[in-house]
Amino acid sequence: MDSLHHPVAPASLAPTREAEATFDEFEELKAILRAGGTRLETRTVDYITSGTNSFPLLTASIGASDPQAPAVGFFGGIHGLERIGTQLILHFMRALLFRLEWDELLRLQLQKIRLVFMPIVNPGGMWAHKRSNPSGVDLMRNAPQRADSRVPFLAGGQTLSSLLPWYCGRPGTPMQTESAALLEVVREQLASRPFSLALDCHSGYGFSDSIWFPYARTRRLMAHLPEMFTLKTLLEQSHPHHVYRFEPQSNQYLLHGDLWDHAYDHAPAGHVFLPMTLELGSWLWIRKNPRQLFSRQGIFNPIMAHRTQRVLRRHADLLDFLTRAAYAVPNWLPTDDRRAQLFRLATAHWRHRPVPASGEG
Repeated sequence: MDSLHHPVAPASLAPTREAEATFDEFEELKAILRAGGTRLETRTVDYITSGTNSFPLLTASIGASDPQAPAVGFFGGIHGLERIGTQLILHFMRALLFRLEWDELLRLQLQKIRLVFMPIVNPGGMWAHKRSNPSGVDLMRNAPQRADSRVPFLAGGQTLSSLLPWYCGRPGTPMQTESAALLEVVREQLASRPFSLALDCHSGYGFSDSIWFPYARTRRLMAHLPEMFTLKTLLEQSHPHHVYRFEPQSNQYLLHGDLWDHAYDHAPAGHVFLPMTLELGSWLWIRKNPRQLFSRQGIFNPIMAHRTQRVLRRHADLLDFLTRAAYAVPNWLPTDDRRAQLFRLATAHWRHRPVPASGEG
């Protein structure tokens, strides 16, 4: 039986640096890691420097030590302006630690699955109140692959200048440190397992909340469409009143350099790795409070406290659902003789319907 109390090596915590910059979400993450003690395995994947400031890329994990156990990864803050995604993950982590004090079912669950957290992928951008990282690169468009059809002007990714939004980075250069760190976490802690899920929390697109999955670069359907369709069905059955539009991102628009397309395409053959992006529809918050349009933060986040609290309550069930789905994966993962039928059903359900080419992502 796997222990939930994994010792933390002294070198696994980020070293204290005099010039280390800070902000509210980062301070909260450090407080959660301290509260977690030996129950959380923490690691500094890398450091980001911008001028005299430094920013650690922190991860935490908890649960089964068996490398074959299913895993779920939660990611946020890839776009520094989209703070609500990071806040959602921190809210879930904090509640998880409180529940471990009394929730025997949670303890049993964590003996069979692994949870991985990277709540602030772009700390430099979040500190500077920028969508991009300190180098002006939109990390969500920083992977090397290009879309195979037309993308929205600028919004689909551009290589003209870091002074313009949605900059992919200079062609032919290595990926940004933050992008490489995220992919390293995925490769080592998620996709290396026979089954894993990932949820990346964003905001800024549409009047409704969406769950998007690969592909973003092509309208070709992913190989694990039957598994994703089954997961969607489980969500609808378990939470019949959920608010999400669940679909391939390509049904909305295409883009260059999507990190999750890259991570999915590089997962080991024979493994089931299902990455998803939670896209919180911030246009609804703007419609309710149009003054948010005059704040860079307000375009991507609920400004009023009661709306923030409502968002955190509204989506906690989704994160919990994914941990339960990972725990019960032998009970629902489709068998070979069922996959062909499910692929036909999923293809009919998700066939592309053109929509206006616009959006943040």
